[in-house]
Amino acid sequence: MSTKHSKAAGAFLKNREMAAWHDETLWMVRAKRDKMSKEVPEWEQLRDAACALKMYSNSHLDQLLQEFEKNALANGAYVYWAKDADEYCKIIYNILSGHQVKHFIKSKSMLAEECGLNEYLEEKGIEVVESDLGERILQLMHKCPSHIVMPAIHIKKEEIGELFVREMGTEPGNNDQTYLTHAARKNLRQKFIHAEAAMTGANFAVASTGECVVCTNEGNADMGTSQPKLQITAFGLEKIVPDREALGVFTRLLARSGTGQPITSYTSHYRKPRKGGELHIIIVDNGRSQILADQEHVKTLNCLRCGACMNTCPVYRRSGGYSYTYFIPGPIGINLGMLKAPLHYYDNVSACSLCYSCQNVCPAKVDLADQIYRWRQRMDGLGVASKEKKLMSGGMKFLMERPALFNFALKNASIANSLPRWTLYNGMNDWGKEHEMPKFVKESFNEMWKKGKV
Repeated sequence: MSTKHSKAAGAFLKNREMAAWHDETLWMVRAKRDKMSKEVPEWEQLRDAACALKMYSNSHLDQLLQEFEKNALANGAYVYWAKDADEYCKIIYNILSGHQVKHFIKSKSMLAEECGLNEYLEEKGIEVVESDLGERILQLMHKCPSHIVMPAIHIKKEEIGELFVREMGTEPGNNDQTYLTHAARKNLRQKFIHAEAAMTGANFAVASTGECVVCTNEGNADMGTSQPKLQITAFGLEKIVPDREALGVFTRLLARSGTGQPITSYTSHYRKPRKGGELHIIIVDNGRSQILADQEHVKTLNCLRCGACMNTCPVYRRSGGYSYTYFIPGPIGINLGMLKAPLHYYDNVSACSLCYSCQNVCPAKVDLADQIYRWRQRMDGLGVASKEKKLMSGGMKFLMERPALFNFALKNASIANSLPRWTLYNGMNDWGKEHEMPKFVKESFNEMWKKGKV
């Protein structure tokens, strides 16, 4: 049965050169992750510690978040609580409108994507500028991220070159990466200077100090917050960590897992407002407390948003981020989408080979593949199970429960093995579509088969 994912993946694979590049590039990042992990003797102990710390934090959210709020208020920050996406957007808009902000610059935030912040503010007449280079490229292209760490990984430099000619007046045909980066920097510099407010997300929020920690490689978060005196930071409540000692465990794992670096170029701690400025911190639920109550899927809240599961996933690498219907793709996106709205995002569940590679590389030991398997067991109960797969499973059950029939089928399996290759590898099934023989090869093969040479 075709799903939305399989159809979109088929469209992605039509550009075979791009699909191969996407696969190889992400696997290269996975290989860098492996190299980095092997250079840390206590790597597995760090993963165990990260998992234990996340489970502790998530089971003590009430205490840790209140401790964070108390310390953040003592630092001079304003603290808000948002129960859902609508409340999150309204709080930010009220802060901006209260300061007559018309030009707003922000660093990359998957929470903002989750809650539709940019669209909400733009409808209210506020210009929103993404300062992360990948996000900025996509914003100018009117596209969404296809990866949570490398949002524009699917865009080639030639496309960026053409975009910058239109948007920034760069030299036509000059697709040199350094040249394009400098052009983007020059363009963004003016946006930084004229912004009246800046926003960051937070990779971590430290309860014991009331500070927010942002990890970037471009320094764009720091550029954004260094000029305007109005700063906003927002994070999902699962980002809380007990103290700086716990923070050290996560910062050692995050960049190594996500991009194969020892640490991100910038790890910035935002604790107090600038002199004469304001720091507003928003803590967002938006369904996270419901996940906390689901014991089968609670480990989803362990996720550090490093993207390692995407880099290793054979399905994601070969189908692209846009083949998934949830805004976060890959293994973590499959699970988050199902937790959000299973009847809307169920077709992503089939986008998994259950190879368990995602689960094996996750720095916080999220049981990603186990959870996807559990979701598959619930498809029938949700009324969305594939009729074809149910029929096949029923046939296998019938066969397995009858040993004599099973042995008879096994003995005669050689008949199927001797059939011409094209009877299995053809356009009648999804696998065959990718492995069809050219016509001249098929005809030659059939002749050899008839003569008993195959």
